[in-house]
Amino acid sequence: MKKIEAYRHKKILVLGLAKSGVTAAALLHKLGAFVTVNDKKTLSENPEAQGLLEQGIKVICGDHPVELLDEGFELIVKNPGIPYNNPMITGAYEMGIPVITEVELAYQISEAPFIAITGTNGKTTTTTIIYEMLKENNMLPLIAGNIGTVASGVAQDATADNTIVIELSSFQLMGIDFFNPRIAIITNLYEAHLDYHGTRKEYIEAKANITKNQTEQEYLIINADQEETVKIALHSKATIIPFSTKKELNEGAYLCDGWIMFNHEKVMKIDKIALPGVHNLENILSAIAAAKLSGIKNSSIQKVLETFTGVRHRLQYVTDIDGRKFYNDSKATNILATVNALAAFDAPIILLAGGLDRGNEFDELIPYLKNVKALITFGQTAPKLERVGIAAGIKVIKRVDNVDTAVPEAFLESEPGDVLLLSPACASWDQYKTFEVRGDIFIEAVHMLK
Repeated sequence: MKKIEAYRHKKILVLGLAKSGVTAAALLHKLGAFVTVNDKKTLSENPEAQGLLEQGIKVICGDHPVELLDEGFELIVKNPGIPYNNPMITGAYEMGIPVITEVELAYQISEAPFIAITGTNGKTTTTTIIYEMLKENNMLPLIAGNIGTVASGVAQDATADNTIVIELSSFQLMGIDFFNPRIAIITNLYEAHLDYHGTRKEYIEAKANITKNQTEQEYLIINADQEETVKIALHSKATIIPFSTKKELNEGAYLCDGWIMFNHEKVMKIDKIALPGVHNLENILSAIAAAKLSGIKNSSIQKVLETFTGVRHRLQYVTDIDGRKFYNDSKATNILATVNALAAFDAPIILLAGGLDRGNEFDELIPYLKNVKALITFGQTAPKLERVGIAAGIKVIKRVDNVDTAVPEAFLESEPGDVLLLSPACASWDQYKTFEVRGDIFIEAVHMLK
């Protein structure tokens, strides 16, 4: 960890706790800042805030009082989930107080270079694949960011011998000043988080921040099949490395005659890849590009891709029971994610779907339900999904109470060779606290079948 002096004796407000706020507050305190923490939860319900209080950090809980800004703060470190139209943030900007996220702190103290991954879909899978490739090649990687480990915590333990592989959301990228990854990746861009960003344009601009500080010494890996990522590349000063699943390229990563290619070199055969799904080829191509730029051997790339079967809850292979393969895609909280999951299989599918009703219909799914022989529904959206199933000509449609009861019902409708797929196309919050909880219940119910 670099012992930077930039924050010594500075008055800094950490707004919002959770893991990132707690880590950032403790780090700034260690760096000699005068830290105040403000969190909406009351102190009695806030063990994290109590822990910071014991370290001698000033803590204000139960509200976000705008008058707190009058205390002369020189910087605000904001939890990524707090929107920029929050009165505390708009007030800070009016007073000329800079606002960053803890990712910026991680970059400033890190002795290790970063490989940073953003995009709408595929971030976690791509991040994990790159991490596994670096590890297989004995390159001492660390994993951080939106994937569950706080970047500024990981950076404190990193040395120049490490590489930090970091997944970044648009929320995090809006709060950077100097963050500059050695390799940046934009997997793809679709419409998302408009409730936070307001417009698609602002969402795209936030994603583009991943390359705003790069120079020609660094690399930006972009999806050459998407107009918006290509436009971002036009404004980047980085060395551009494209990837494509649709066309052969003069440079970068692409597909050719059953092979994955990088700069015209055959890296590995496509049919050797364990991870299913055409959409996952995007993730794999971008990961291979990062791996090759990092000097990773083809043998290490091959070994990882021949054995990697997915990140938990993201088209994760669970097991085979009596010739039926079970996949957990609980992270599929929207229609596009379920479309990608359905397109990953040629075998007949028993689809388990349903969840929170956000007011949308599911007609976009109809063209992709051709391989679905049975539909098991649950949750608030069950009636809407059943209507779509009937329109698609699915012969067997059953409604159950929850994921737990959906699994044995799906098994009853299956035959050897079928895929039993949890891909809900909906958020989990009508029945489950998170998509992870929903996925874990699915996995447990599958193992109960054994």
